[in-house]
Amino acid sequence: MKKLVYIANARIPTEKAHGIQIMKMCEAFSAQVVDVELVLPRRLNRIKENPFDYYGVKKNFKITKLPTIDFITLGLGQIGFFLETFIFLIASRIYLFFRSYDILYTREEWAGLFFRDFGVEIHSLPARPSFLHKKTWRKAKAIFTLTSFLKNELIKFGVSENKILILPDAVDLAKFDIKISKEEAREKLNLPQDKKIILYIGSFYLYDWKGTDVLLEAAKNFGEDFLFLLVGGSEKEISNLKSQVTNLKNIKFIGHKPYAEIPNYLKSADILVLPNKAGHKMSEKHTSPLKLFEYMASGRPIVASDLLSLREILTEQEAIFFKPDDPLDLALKIKEILVNQSLAEQISQNAREKVQNYTWQNRAHRALIF
Repeated sequence: MKKLVYIANARIPTEKAHGIQIMKMCEAFSAQVVDVELVLPRRLNRIKENPFDYYGVKKNFKITKLPTIDFITLGLGQIGFFLETFIFLIASRIYLFFRSYDILYTREEWAGLFFRDFGVEIHSLPARPSFLHKKTWRKAKAIFTLTSFLKNELIKFGVSENKILILPDAVDLAKFDIKISKEEAREKLNLPQDKKIILYIGSFYLYDWKGTDVLLEAAKNFGEDFLFLLVGGSEKEISNLKSQVTNLKNIKFIGHKPYAEIPNYLKSADILVLPNKAGHKMSEKHTSPLKLFEYMASGRPIVASDLLSLREILTEQEAIFFKPDDPLDLALKIKEILVNQSLAEQISQNAREKVQNYTWQNRAHRALIF
C-alpha cells in the first residue's frame, strides 16, 4: 500500500470551507487504497470537537499535529501568518525526514522551499508571483487548479501545461442528496412551513466578494411571506449585518452550524442563492465554491451570479443567472423561478444529475493517476 502525506497549515476543525475540503480529500485518498496521514500545526482552537466527528468523516486516515508557534492568535496579521507557515513547514520537513512516504500532497504555496516532487493545489494566484511561488511551481511534480483560468495564468507564468490538472471542488453525495422532503427538513430545523425560503450558506464579509449585501438588498423587494435565511458567518459579521437591516422582518441569520446539519438546511429551501460579486479576480475566475456542488446535490433550484467561475460548472440548464451586483435582477430571477414550477424542477434535476461526476472519490482518483 502506498503512503500519502497531506501537509496543511490549517486550524482543523475550522468553520471555514477549506477544512471540509482537506478532510474530505484525505478520506477519499484513503478510500483509494492509500495509507494517508494528514500533518497539521498544533494551534489554539475554540472548536474542541474531534475533527472526524465535526465533519462526519470516516476515521480511515491518521492526523498528526506538529508543535509550532501560533503567531496568528497574537494578532500579528499577515506577518504572523507568514512566520507561522514558515515554522510549520520547517517542522514538517524535520518530521518527514525520518519517515518514508510515496506521495506528498499539499496546499502550501511555499512548499518548494523544503520539498520536491509533491502535488500542490492552487486556489488563487498573486498578480505578481514571488520567488517563493515560482520555486514551488518548479519543484512540484503536479499542480492542481480549481479552474481553467488558474491553469491558463500559470502557463503564462511559465509553468508547463503538462504538469497542471484542473480539479474543481466536489461533494459527498451520500450526505447531501438525502431523501427528506422540504416539510420534514423545516420541521427538524424549526423553520416556518408557510413561507418561501431563499437560502444562502457560507461566510458573509470574510471575503467581500461573497455578495451577501446584494442578497440582503434584494430582500427589500419581498414581503413577510418570504424568509431570506442566511446560515454562517461570525457573531461580529451577523451583528454588523443586523444593524443594516433593522427594518426588514423577512431576514433571519442562523449563524455557523455544524457541517452535518447543512444538508437539512439546503433541503428546507425553495431557492438557493450564489450571489458572488464581480470586480474581484477570486470571485470571477479563481473560485470553485464548495457550496455550489452542495447546492447542486440538494435538488433545489439555484440562482447564481453570471460569472465565468460559476459557468465553469453551471449552464442555463442547471441554474438561473442574474447580473452580478444587481439586487433588482436577483429579485426578478427569484420571482421567475417561484412562478415557474416546471422550470424550478427541471434545473434542479439537471444540476443533481451533473453533480454526480463531482464527487470527492472521483477528485482523489484523478489526482492520484495524474
